[in-house]
Amino acid sequence: MTATDTPVRKPSSNKTQAPGLDQVAVTALKGVGSQLALKLEKLGITNLQDLLFHLPLRYMDRTRVTPIAALQPLANVVIEGEVRASDVVFGRRRSLLCRLQDGTGTVSLRFFHFSNAQKQKLTPGTRLRCYGETRRGASGLELYHPEYEVIDQNSNKSAKPLQQTLTPVYPTTEGLTQQRLRSLTEQALELLSQHSLTELLPDHLRQQLHQVSLADAVKYLHHPPKEAPIDKLLTGEHPYQQRLAFEELLAHHISMLLLRQRVQETGAPAMAPQPHLQDRLVAQLGFTPTGAQTRVAAEIAYDLQQAVPMLRLVQGDVGSGKTLVAAFAALQAVGNGYQVAIMAPTEILAEQHRINFSNWMEPLDIKVAWLSGKMKAAERREQLAAIADGSAQVIVGTHALFQDEVVFADLGLTVIDEQHRFGVHQRLALREKGREGRQPHQLIMTATPIPRTLAMSVYADLDNSVIDELPPGRTPVSTVVISNERRQQVIERVQQACLEGRQAYWVCTLIEESEALEAQAAEATWQALRQALPQLNIGLIHGRLKAADKDAQMQAFKAGETQLLVATTVIEVGVDVPNASLMIIENPERLGLAQLHQLRGRVGRGSKESHCVLLYGAPLSQIGRERLNAMRSTTDGFAIAEKDLQLRGPGEVLGTRQTGDVHFKLADLQRDGHLLPTIKQIAPNLLAQHPQQAQLLVDRWLGNSPDYANV
Repeated sequence: MTATDTPVRKPSSNKTQAPGLDQVAVTALKGVGSQLALKLEKLGITNLQDLLFHLPLRYMDRTRVTPIAALQPLANVVIEGEVRASDVVFGRRRSLLCRLQDGTGTVSLRFFHFSNAQKQKLTPGTRLRCYGETRRGASGLELYHPEYEVIDQNSNKSAKPLQQTLTPVYPTTEGLTQQRLRSLTEQALELLSQHSLTELLPDHLRQQLHQVSLADAVKYLHHPPKEAPIDKLLTGEHPYQQRLAFEELLAHHISMLLLRQRVQETGAPAMAPQPHLQDRLVAQLGFTPTGAQTRVAAEIAYDLQQAVPMLRLVQGDVGSGKTLVAAFAALQAVGNGYQVAIMAPTEILAEQHRINFSNWMEPLDIKVAWLSGKMKAAERREQLAAIADGSAQVIVGTHALFQDEVVFADLGLTVIDEQHRFGVHQRLALREKGREGRQPHQLIMTATPIPRTLAMSVYADLDNSVIDELPPGRTPVSTVVISNERRQQVIERVQQACLEGRQAYWVCTLIEESEALEAQAAEATWQALRQALPQLNIGLIHGRLKAADKDAQMQAFKAGETQLLVATTVIEVGVDVPNASLMIIENPERLGLAQLHQLRGRVGRGSKESHCVLLYGAPLSQIGRERLNAMRSTTDGFAIAEKDLQLRGPGEVLGTRQTGDVHFKLADLQRDGHLLPTIKQIAPNLLAQHPQQAQLLVDRWLGNSPDYANV
């Protein structure tokens, strides 16, 4: 939800009430012209409320003078002393070096950029007060480019008294100094007495949560007292920082609820259960669905019976059987006369779904259509016609499904697999394919477990189901971490496994986001392995292959004709070859944990003992080491997802297609995740009982940034 979704609210016409700070432009401040306003706008600051919400990154303690003898490296300090020497020195870089003494010791001030006037000012005998960070340098402890002021030589007093509060250091941009930001913030704080910083949380709620007023929190955070707990301020855990983080997370959650409301304002087809079709499907499976599959299928079936659009996310670890649950939902839609669209992010996964759904549906006299971006024109026209006239009841495809030329006869259900690969806009675009005035139900599936904090924030518009049980007969995959120096031993192990009748994957990874470079790396590995293992039939698959060639390579591997398949991460999802029981992943330290877990999930799909070898390149970074240790220690996808969030942050975990979807000004999902259960509890009540304040909260925190609620 963004500001464009609602009418712009004009300031109150009451002449006795000054407009709120969000109504006062930064140009109202002294010294802010058009050029400075543009620089502030780069920081997201257009009004005085924005300026006060632009909180410090850290603080410096300028409330006390530290004796030079007591200085420690990497400390921000205030020192006073007399310049005893000042010289231009020549090393790797020319610099002005001043030696400062205070009677307890000596420290150096170093300036790499200095003027002639500055050099003449810093002459021996001049008394200075300096502010800066101590570092180890060529002459012992040094302060590089410290801020300083000359102390009056006669009175032996500084022109300014020592500060009584901690000094803020703000996020800034080119051409905007800390001094200028501090000065502007001072002006805005002074105007707090004339203009309000509107409280949008009801008083009873603030009291219940033991929260201070917004104005008090902002004043404190821009000028913490010198006794403030600086450790908590630096980590963002101070109660006053949490006060603002709570409000921002609450605004985001409300925006998700508003999105859900808006989607569900349009009706959806109510679909009666179809137990006879589901029983016929189970009869041909040859196995009984797990308890978790049955439970989640029942939750979906209940949603489909309602006349409002289902919005449900189904999470299940690799191999937990999400596709079968989707098939049960598809039967309920088809049995009521509606079409089902099943969208997958890659050609390989879409093809896998086409095969599965064709095998399941065609014995039930249900026609499955297929639509991909690489089809020939004649075949595409034939499929489009079947979709438009309704003769195709289940339609499987890639992103080609939401193109304008695809017209459904009566779309009742959309199933989006691995939705994080698409981005939210694309996911929501499929809802426009329903009949006018009615939306299809939405079922979203992922085998990439979503950390709890992300599920409660980014996916707050969705109901959440988890398939937390693997089918019987699945063997756990053992994972070993081996240095690339032992590559030859790994090759011999692959040979032995393949000659014993098993199959293996060899996955090549690159840091660069380049399909061409990945293809080159895979081809080079393929050639090297063919030379090293001439007795094996080795296949190759990567994103640059034509669709027909990819299909041929996969079919050969599934049929057992190919013993070893060299691949890029294109095989991450959807590939199901039960006889494949060994996976080698080269340079695994380059991938995120979620992707590694997905790749590992390609083995262990049959009854044979399965292994995953992480063939890393030395030296490993600290994060790389933690990543590989996590893979070695657990096969629990949800534990791995939490570790991935800890190591990479929410933006990276969600993927580049969704950057911006979790962009917060102040809140941090990892640090502030403990606030989400309370927010989830109070947000619906706030929206129901105080809808205007809830909307104003959304406008305050999301009004100037794109958010996927505005679709």
